[in-house]
Amino acid sequence: MSELTVILQRIGQGDPLAAHELLPLVYEELRKLAAQKMARENPGQTLQATALVHEAWLRLGGDEQPDWQNRAHFFAAAAEAMRRILIDNARRKQTLRHGGDAVRVNLDALEPAACLEDDQLLALSDALEKFAFHDARKAELVKLRFFVGLTNEQAARLLGVSEPTVKRDWAYARAWLFREMNS
Repeated sequence: MSELTVILQRIGQGDPLAAHELLPLVYEELRKLAAQKMARENPGQTLQATALVHEAWLRLGGDEQPDWQNRAHFFAAAAEAMRRILIDNARRKQTLRHGGDAVRVNLDALEPAACLEDDQLLALSDALEKFAFHDARKAELVKLRFFVGLTNEQAARLLGVSEPTVKRDWAYARAWLFREMNS
């Protein structure tokens, strides 16, 4: 009889310490199972195999494990828990509240001003004017980065903000302008 079977039997008999011994024993197998499930998911999945294992463990009962009949029963329940977590995650991503209608924007799609044709430059200028009403600092960042060609570090110094703030603002501004110019 395997160690896992013995622990599962102890859980069935109500041994409170057995659940603490179960996770370390099955953790690697659960990670492999999670990795297999994650491999079939779409690229860009934000959920990692480790997080999937931990969430599944909690859904299986955590330290309050139910009476498992055997190893197959436990792993079947773990696989089903992982499947449901992935489905819940996919449904959550599709809701409007979580950006389900959002279109992925390639932030590199906007080119430096010198590379733009006249009509694109005019469209950008119009969009930038609208953006300035929305967020003046980010609009100024666009001017510094896009038209002057400053780096994030240089723009951060000029604007008096941190470089990570400039990176976030730059990503937001480019996405906003891209959407505005393509709508």
